[in-house]
Amino acid sequence: MRVLVVGSGAREHAIIWKLSQSPRITQLYCAPGNGGTRAIAENLAISATDVADLVEWAQAHSIDLTVIGPEDPLAAGIADRFRELSLPVFGPSKEGARIESSKAWAKELMQRYHVPTAASATFTEPSEAEEYLRHQSLPIVVKADGLAAGKGVIVAHTREEALAAVAHIMKDRAVGEAGSRIIIEECLTGVEVSVLAFTDGKSIRPMVPACDYKRVFDNDNGPNTGGMGAYSPPRFATKELLAQIEETVLQPIVDGMAAEDVPYSGVLYAGMMVTESGPKVLEFNCRFGDPETQVILPRLKSDLLDVMLRIVEGKLGEADVQWSEEASCGVVLASGGYPGPFAKGYPISGLETIDSDALVFQAGTARQGGATITSGGRVLTVVGLDKDLAGARAKAYANATRISFDGCHYRKDVALREV
Repeated sequence: MRVLVVGSGAREHAIIWKLSQSPRITQLYCAPGNGGTRAIAENLAISATDVADLVEWAQAHSIDLTVIGPEDPLAAGIADRFRELSLPVFGPSKEGARIESSKAWAKELMQRYHVPTAASATFTEPSEAEEYLRHQSLPIVVKADGLAAGKGVIVAHTREEALAAVAHIMKDRAVGEAGSRIIIEECLTGVEVSVLAFTDGKSIRPMVPACDYKRVFDNDNGPNTGGMGAYSPPRFATKELLAQIEETVLQPIVDGMAAEDVPYSGVLYAGMMVTESGPKVLEFNCRFGDPETQVILPRLKSDLLDVMLRIVEGKLGEADVQWSEEASCGVVLASGGYPGPFAKGYPISGLETIDSDALVFQAGTARQGGATITSGGRVLTVVGLDKDLAGARAKAYANATRISFDGCHYRKDVALREV
């Protein structure tokens, strides 16, 4: 089979790496890919958001399955266009992707189907949001409604910070049109966990749980990022807790969307806060998480292509999805200055010294004159696997220290709380 993966991050590198293990695949392509995907797939000079060119290329090259990695093309309706032309595609429709592209829509959906989440209110006028904030308890969370690459959520601990967050998002348009509408919600406390699930719109198959690190610096200091590391499994994510999330969150949302004629197919990502009163949804995403994918897929024992094809065919209920008992830990190496301005084009050294049982998934990389260079904010994810998290963490950091580039920065506390 000929498979095309759309995207250029470490998530897409991990997806391609896992797909490459399927004996049914004869050729892998990645659009546009990165310096790492080119080693196991043919990179294409097509942007992940160029729907017309991607569709045309898939048709012309008889692609048997296209896997959409990032949220932006899904929110733009790329899966709909593929399905209109009877091209097999893995990923939800534009309407389904609203679970991520509109936090207000997702909140309303959760309320209709009694899915536990934080109390909230939605605003399109800054003055109304400011008036509402004057009567709310603190801390409080201000969120841009639309897609903001992980930079549209502000936790305000004072009234002044909350009002400044509204101005930053709605008046200054710091995240563009994504901030034309905002959600203000209560600040949930507890421990966070990411629970992703495969679904064909009827059946669901939860993946192993993971915890990610959103702040750029150790001890959760500094601004939010797309994610600085992750590990799986967290000790607190018991079978009982995961069964509760499946029963009260994942299945009701999939069933609810089906009932509203918005069948959801692909990966459903639930960002959860485990509070004293039980697990509650912080957010939904319409795709594999990044960096969670880099620590989840190495634990998948089943053939990823088989799982994806069953979802495309609406037969996920027939799939036997198996997971390894191993633990995994992933550390993101980022460019100096990220998530703010950063320089590109620095040579990356040490990739050839990585242990054979460690993994490196590339993201912001490119090839230049035979060398791998930096080309983005999050550059690499280094992943270790072992029988427990202590061993997985030790492997990840031992290998991360061998890689260097100008301004290289990474958190030193990923999975530390578990060991």
